[in-house]
Amino acid sequence: MAGVLYVVGIGPGEEAQMTPQADEAVRQSQVLAGYTVYVDLLRERYPDKEVLTTAMTQEEKRCRLAFECCAGGRSTAMVCSGDAGVYGMAGLILELAPEYPEVAVRVIPGVTAACAGAAVLGAPLMHDFAVISLSDRLTPMETIWKRLELAVEGDFVICLYNPSSKARGDYLAMACDRLLARCSGDRICGIVRNIGREGQEYRVMTLRELRDWKADMFTTVFVGNSQTRRIGDYMVTPRGYRHGQRG
Repeated sequence: MAGVLYVVGIGPGEEAQMTPQADEAVRQSQVLAGYTVYVDLLRERYPDKEVLTTAMTQEEKRCRLAFECCAGGRSTAMVCSGDAGVYGMAGLILELAPEYPEVAVRVIPGVTAACAGAAVLGAPLMHDFAVISLSDRLTPMETIWKRLELAVEGDFVICLYNPSSKARGDYLAMACDRLLARCSGDRICGIVRNIGREGQEYRVMTLRELRDWKADMFTTVFVGNSQTRRIGDYMVTPRGYRHGQRG
């Protein structure tokens, strides 16, 4: 009998931010699969699991290996940082699933960086928002810039994933330049680094200051809309409750 393939969002990395449903799915599995960095966050918590890891850019190989484990009778947890359906493995797993009809797939939600980071900053996502990845490994840069520009023109709060890396050290500055051409440099922004992990840090700043901020792949960036304010150490986007606005 085939095992179940659980696609599990483990949250930012801290045990307290992993849902009971996600924990139960991992405990029901014999194999713990995923990108090496994410599996390493869980090794000590689940020491009895067989481990299956691959490096970045080997996502399809990793998913097929997980399916093969399940086809062989071992339930497997494919773990993803944050939520498995937000830049995670849920989509690819379901694309491949018709090739392995004997394997049942269960997608388990998790706390994604947009929500976890927003809680650290205060309440930046109280109104409509867009989540955009600045990584062009799978998406053409022209498409990313178009999405970013339309989001700021639509006055969305914008949450940026993958704002920078060794190969893309200037992408956040380039994104800010496009935003600055369309809105004030005083727009309130925030960054959170290592969300829910050791060394977590955050800062609220203006868009002008963000332009020169040295972010990395462990940083999540929040760009407020025209109504977002700094209240003390918090970044807050008013919803309109105090003034009886509808919505």
